[in-house]
Amino acid sequence: MPNRCVDFQFLAEPTHVNFGGKVHGGMMMKWMDQAGYACAVGWTGAYCVTVSVGAIRFQKPILVGQIVHLHAQVVHTGISSIHVFVSADATDPKTALQCETNHCMISFVATDETGQIIPAPKWTPQTANDMLLERYAIAMKSLSIQAEEMLNFRDASLCLSKWSTN
Repeated sequence: MPNRCVDFQFLAEPTHVNFGGKVHGGMMMKWMDQAGYACAVGWTGAYCVTVSVGAIRFQKPILVGQIVHLHAQVVHTGISSIHVFVSADATDPKTALQCETNHCMISFVATDETGQIIPAPKWTPQTANDMLLERYAIAMKSLSIQAEEMLNFRDASLCLSKWSTN
């Protein structure tokens, strides 16, 4: 049976932080994409590529020396897409205080050896939380499609009319 969840855990190091002493947002995004990738590959058994990252939220900073825990889980599948919800927590090892720091939704597609997109194994929600996260994934997918459609214009005047607030 495919594995729908992946957990990563490691220490935030001085090389991960910005001038303010907090983990770079870009570093966090890299880790989340890596955890999401491992999850998608575990689900499909095939090489996966990131299609989009959406609804990323930076709630609290991660500091040097904190234990970073990323949890990635498949929350929706389409014909060829795998939608993975990734959450991140940070724990102070001296106090054991833990807090959620980030979360996002990442969409992947599986590919074969030639790079062609292949069907994704179907995932079905089992719990109330699974159903909630699947609804969230579907909503994020819909919003992403609507936002992309705003950019599908043929001339500049159409662009201006789409963004007009009059």
